[in-house]
Amino acid sequence: MTRLSAGRMALGLVWAATLLAGCASQPIRHKDPRDPWERMNRSIWGFDLAFVHEVALPVGHTYTRVTPHFAQVGIGNFFDNAQYPIVIVNDFLQAKLKTGLSDTGRFLMNSTVGIGGLLDPAVTVGLAKNDNDFGRTLGTWGIPPGPYLVLPFIGMSDVRDLIGRVPDGYLSPQNYIGNTWAYIGVYAVYLLDLDARTLIPQYNLLESQHPFDEYAFARNAYLQHREYEIHGGSQKSEEQQEEELEKSLED
Repeated sequence: MTRLSAGRMALGLVWAATLLAGCASQPIRHKDPRDPWERMNRSIWGFDLAFVHEVALPVGHTYTRVTPHFAQVGIGNFFDNAQYPIVIVNDFLQAKLKTGLSDTGRFLMNSTVGIGGLLDPAVTVGLAKNDNDFGRTLGTWGIPPGPYLVLPFIGMSDVRDLIGRVPDGYLSPQNYIGNTWAYIGVYAVYLLDLDARTLIPQYNLLESQHPFDEYAFARNAYLQHREYEIHGGSQKSEEQQEEELEKSLED
């Protein structure tokens, strides 16, 4: 399971907000053809939102409050680096040879000089951090996204991205931990880091926009952002894509 960068997803949400602003005062009267399972998805969305309110946000805020900042940074760097083989493999599957070589160099440098990924020396030599996954690879190969889908605890997805989680899972190192308790411990810390760095910023941004229909807002943001990742910025680094999204907001 790959991490959706909080900064990139946040920009995607703001981008969608500008497109939805004109209809924010009107109820959605027409069924979105991208979302044929809307009734089911809305039910799961409500469950996920309740879980976020009651569990994820309090736990995430407690984690950020009691964990020193340098430790949070080190933990985040470690898990980003551990998940980086997913990025590298999908770079090459998408024929991004230059990016794949750069990401391979980044992974090797951070795994050695960066003490197993706790530090990020690669950024100081100009090796930009990228994000990639097999759902994006399928999109690059021309496979359509299929119906929009909301998953329990995981959140927004589509059928293509759901299928893409399977091969990505084989590249996630925590899935090869043989000891059950060690696996649970590592995965718990991973979820805490994901909560603090991704879920909380996304949720705060969603709340700040005060959308008329939070479900439709998030759905449009997700689908548009994924479309941009696959077709709008397929040869660009994460930082370049963020800059282009920011420029589009200014325009």
